[in-house]
Amino acid sequence: MSGQSFPIGEVARRSGVKPPTIRYYEEIGLLPAPPRTEGNRRVYDDADLRRLAFIRHARELGFEVEAIRTLLSLQDHPDQSCAAADTIARARLAEVDERIAKLLALKGELQRMVETCATGRVADCRVIETLSDTSHTHGALA
Repeated sequence: MSGQSFPIGEVARRSGVKPPTIRYYEEIGLLPAPPRTEGNRRVYDDADLRRLAFIRHARELGFEVEAIRTLLSLQDHPDQSCAAADTIARARLAEVDERIAKLLALKGELQRMVETCATGRVADCRVIETLSDTSHTHGALA
């Protein structure tokens, strides 16, 4: 370990990743197990902080753990082709595009509901009628 060392609380504060999540990342192998003090406390270095920042950003972008594992492996071996990273990013982009399409369809339905039910009685309300129709619930935001 080079440079400064930090206890888990400080690493959590600096990285924005909570201590239980840091321990989980260690447990599943995304973050190497850190050395420990004589009192058996974990200590981390700047490389661990950078790795946690990478993981956190990847999670914010919605990458699954296995994709992050592959991306970290690629980062650890920078002489490799970036084709695998590109494939992972393209797959995530396709997932996002699909979700956006579903959300746009949802937005359209909500707009139609609101526009047709701005006034009137609940008995004639399109919002209540649409929400009562369970035939449209399969896979709306899955």
